[in-house]
Amino acid sequence: MKFDDLDAKMRVYETSHDHCVIPGLYMVARLDGRSFTRLTKEVHQFEAPFDPRFRDYMLETTEHLMRDCGFNVTYGYTESDEISLLFDFNEVGFQRKLRKLNSILAGEASAKFSLLLGSVGCFDCRISQLPSADLVVDYFRWRNEDAHRNALNAHCYWMIRKQGKSVGEATAALVGKSVSQKNELLFQNGINFNDLPLWQKRGCGVYWESFEHPAKNPLTGEEVVARRRRLHRDLSLPMKEGYSEFLGTFIRVDRLKSV
Repeated sequence: MKFDDLDAKMRVYETSHDHCVIPGLYMVARLDGRSFTRLTKEVHQFEAPFDPRFRDYMLETTEHLMRDCGFNVTYGYTESDEISLLFDFNEVGFQRKLRKLNSILAGEASAKFSLLLGSVGCFDCRISQLPSADLVVDYFRWRNEDAHRNALNAHCYWMIRKQGKSVGEATAALVGKSVSQKNELLFQNGINFNDLPLWQKRGCGVYWESFEHPAKNPLTGEEVVARRRRLHRDLSLPMKEGYSEFLGTFIRVDRLKSV
């Protein structure tokens, strides 16, 4: 059999189940770290419950995905061991094939994070296909609220663990406790949850910003001011409805481009 015939025959088995995100849908990728609890608490022993070094590794990985991987991503968000990416509304990279998007993003994130960490850290990836701007806002509000819930639980759990209690004892101590009871538990032990850094409670955003940069006209030699763009880390994201309005600035840009 000639190579071209064999190639055509075998590629069918790779591509027959390809699924693509249809035009007119927003795409949001979510990447999750695999077995990161063991990786960060046992293997590398980051400070619990939050460590600025780990936060910065996640931010650098997010920036790599937004800047260096060939995709047009308008907003990135990271909390705990996960990353969410909002693609430009008109992104058509790899014909919007899900297997390509998932595999490339997971591979790039795993490689970048592993280089930063100095050992292997793996991510998986899945794509949400959202038919409206409101659902995009809901998605990021969901992850933002998840960050808040996880932060409260983590601070309570590790406060108890640092008092010498076992994993089982710390877990059992929090069963059935309400949000207000958990806040009170922390307060009684000298921790005011409201005063903790916002990046711990609400995660971090990454987005593009414009800035002016001194330059020289290559033809005339004249000193000019050029506009460039760079990624900005936001460690103090707005909350609740303020966050919804903040997200709308990225979503409206996408919609306007599609007109």
